[in-house]
Amino acid sequence: MSKEVIVISGSGAIGIAIARRIAVGKQLILADIKIENAQMQAQELRNAGFNVHTIECDVSNRESVNKLVDFASKLGNITGLVNTAGLSPSQASAKRLFEVDLYGTALLLDSFAHVMAKGGSALVIGSQSAYRLEPLTFEQTKALALTPTEDLLNLPFIQAVDDSLSAYQLSKRGNALRVQAQAVKWGHHGTRVNCISAGIIYTPLANDELNGERKEFYRNMLSNLPVGRGGSPDEIANLAELIMSEKGAYITGSDFLIDGGATAKYWWDKQD
Repeated sequence: MSKEVIVISGSGAIGIAIARRIAVGKQLILADIKIENAQMQAQELRNAGFNVHTIECDVSNRESVNKLVDFASKLGNITGLVNTAGLSPSQASAKRLFEVDLYGTALLLDSFAHVMAKGGSALVIGSQSAYRLEPLTFEQTKALALTPTEDLLNLPFIQAVDDSLSAYQLSKRGNALRVQAQAVKWGHHGTRVNCISAGIIYTPLANDELNGERKEFYRNMLSNLPVGRGGSPDEIANLAELIMSEKGAYITGSDFLIDGGATAKYWWDKQD
């Protein structure tokens, strides 16, 4: 049995698609705040020949994340971490979004930084929504990248936000900045960390947005994408596989925008 361990935080469609590409012949952990979701996906993967373990984990809770790290470390050498856990603007308040999407991501990166095996790679799934923010100040940018994890939620410009969409966008921008800053530290241990900022990908989370209070906005975005359609989890997984493989060994501290041209249209389709 392989001693290589792959940890997927969040057992949704994107996480499972990535797992199918990077966890063959390895020990796979599905961690989810809803253990029943992880167990359901685990059974499907076991039927396909994967060696899967499940654990309940709330990424916004340090004790819960510590248990995940301990569980993974006892199974073998942790060579891969993928964080897909997160909430959308239609699913939670601004406060809860910051706790899960911003603090939770930073906490996972902190907690796994020193237990990843040399040559290992971590990946955070962010969002193209981060690219819709007006430019941050240098002080805000630096704060999102470097503020100690336990102080992130106390930043004045974070506490001032009470709109869930703004909280989501700031959180995802923070994810990309955090990854860039962490890549320097991770490199000292021979490991890599990157981010994928995904567009509208057909998942339950995206369906919540397409049918939520901002549905007209999202449906209009979807119908006007330069590529003419939304994306699939497999298309995110294709990129993730490259980034996390030996073929992507020169890639770290990077944020990859894969959104069907949504960001390009948002900023630059104004000249006609």
